[in-house]
Amino acid sequence: MTGKRLFKYALFFKGTIIAALIMLTLSVATEVLSPFIAKKLIDEHILGIEDHWLQTSQEESAVLYDGKSYVRERYAEQDKLIVNGSAATILQVNKGFYFIEGEVPLNGQRSVSGDQITITSNGEKVSYNAKKLSISETLAFYKPEVPTIITLLIYYFSLFVISAIFGYGQYFYLQKAANRIIQKMRTDIFSHIQTLPIRYFDDLPAGKVVARITNDTEAIRELYVAVLANFFTGFIYIIGIYVAMFVLDVKLALICMLLLPIMFIWMIVYRKFASKYNRVIRSKVSELNGMINESIQGMTIIQAFRREKQMSKEFEDLNETHFRYEKKLLTLDALSSHNVVGVLRNFVFVGFIWYFGSDALGAHSVITMGVLYAYVDYINRLFNPVTNIVTQFSNLESALIAGERVFRLLDEKGEEVSAERIQRYKGNVNFNHVYFGYKENEYVLKDIHFEAKQGETIALVGHTGSGKSSIMNILFRFYDCNKGEILIDGKNIQEIPKQTLRDHMGIVLQDPYLFTGTILSNVSLNDPRISREKAEAALKAVGADRVLKNLEKGYDEPVVEKGSTLSSGQRQLISFARALAFDPAILILDEATSSIDTETEAIIQEAMDVLKKGRTTFIIAHRLSTIKNADQILVLDRGTIVERGNHDELMEKRGKYYQMYQLQQGTPQIGA
Repeated sequence: MTGKRLFKYALFFKGTIIAALIMLTLSVATEVLSPFIAKKLIDEHILGIEDHWLQTSQEESAVLYDGKSYVRERYAEQDKLIVNGSAATILQVNKGFYFIEGEVPLNGQRSVSGDQITITSNGEKVSYNAKKLSISETLAFYKPEVPTIITLLIYYFSLFVISAIFGYGQYFYLQKAANRIIQKMRTDIFSHIQTLPIRYFDDLPAGKVVARITNDTEAIRELYVAVLANFFTGFIYIIGIYVAMFVLDVKLALICMLLLPIMFIWMIVYRKFASKYNRVIRSKVSELNGMINESIQGMTIIQAFRREKQMSKEFEDLNETHFRYEKKLLTLDALSSHNVVGVLRNFVFVGFIWYFGSDALGAHSVITMGVLYAYVDYINRLFNPVTNIVTQFSNLESALIAGERVFRLLDEKGEEVSAERIQRYKGNVNFNHVYFGYKENEYVLKDIHFEAKQGETIALVGHTGSGKSSIMNILFRFYDCNKGEILIDGKNIQEIPKQTLRDHMGIVLQDPYLFTGTILSNVSLNDPRISREKAEAALKAVGADRVLKNLEKGYDEPVVEKGSTLSSGQRQLISFARALAFDPAILILDEATSSIDTETEAIIQEAMDVLKKGRTTFIIAHRLSTIKNADQILVLDRGTIVERGNHDELMEKRGKYYQMYQLQQGTPQIGA
């Protein structure tokens, strides 16, 4: 299944891949042809003077010897030369060449005694008078071969040059296709992550998601770059070499075919163990990424509470497990790659020696030195792709496991991102008997029922865990309620696409998040609807100009990750300006003033009146003094609304709100 999906990704760039494979095929074909040229060079030209020679009256392609002109029988037939019928034979015995008058068999065992050559064939011995050729005479007989030898050598080296050119082309295009595939895959994963519901990220550390986008996709890249390149190259090489072997000698080629089932069996055995090891390795890489990410985010706490050694120990334990399985995989690879190939190579050479050592080079043998050279060359060439294929088993298994993890993420059900826009709604909000729980049948909100009219400010107060933030989560549709309904201007929010709904909502969190960029880009979020003038006006409206005026570059001051170079008050003001710039119909302030100093809080309180105008505002607050002017205060306890009303009404009731307010004011309670 994973393999099929990886193949489908490759089809997006099939043109580039096909071009690479064509070039690869041409590169392999030119390389496979070179031993044929070497065979021809050895058999027909370097050893070519050992042949029958015919006497001729023409000088073309002829050699003058003992006052007579001779031409090789091959050239006489090829060039249609005129011969007088007289024949001679040149034979090689040991290192010397001998000239014999008449046509003598070229096969058989030879021995020299004085000026006699004895040839033994089928148990019969026949002796012939022979003259040993001097070095100069031997070179004279070689002279007609020199032009052809030079030509074949040029062809031989040209094939290497052509093969190198096509080899570069296939490598370039295969790398290009691989990079494009991974680029698309990473884009798809990142885009898909944006559509996943918030619930998905509750239980998955950010580091693990990062590992899937970076580490796992990089492992998949190795599949397209290294594994497939070596597999394609290897298979085409092997096919080409086997075809050439069958052309040269069928019996020996069949012996070499034993390699294929051995490789197939090894692949099955290897995958059985490698799959298990790689699964653990990829999992531990994700955990390591998650821990590193968590440690960096919480470095202040780690150092403040002197937890450096403890964190290092936990990291070391994870790292040790990762190392242990990497070692197991390394042992498996060490046993497989070069060792298995070495055994196979020796096995084939034993068969090769056995074959040529029996009757293949006997009296009736038709095996020539050229065939012998070509076979040795092909066997050596055969094991290069075999080695490359076997050594890529590890990367193949790693890529398949990584692909499985990536596709598991892509298979998570996302939510369609809607581009639909609706008119800015008024902001009348109704919660009708809403129940909600993060886990099934464990409600954190129970029978929440209230109405917020346009322009009203609704404050949510209560102890930690009472359900304040959960109300905002379901209003924003980060989660959907289990029972009941939430209406905006009389329409159920679950009937409105999430992105469309949020288009007219704004939120300011207790710990505002700033992105890398500038102050202005964090206000506009690079939305083309928010001009520079509008962003600056929003900053000025919330009083940010008074707090940010001392920055060197003003509103163009660079913001690093999370805005760590800015104070909490400055970050919060930017977050307020961001919400105001988008002009929301519903504004949510989630404990937005809890981490701000008194001076900045005063500035924000002045801007709150501006923010609230024409908007329905929900405020989650621990500081009850900041919500005294709210139109409606909802007091929550364990997921239910236990009190409601404005500040004065609730103080008169002397209930839970009253007690909370008195505690914050430091007023001692009667009976306490």
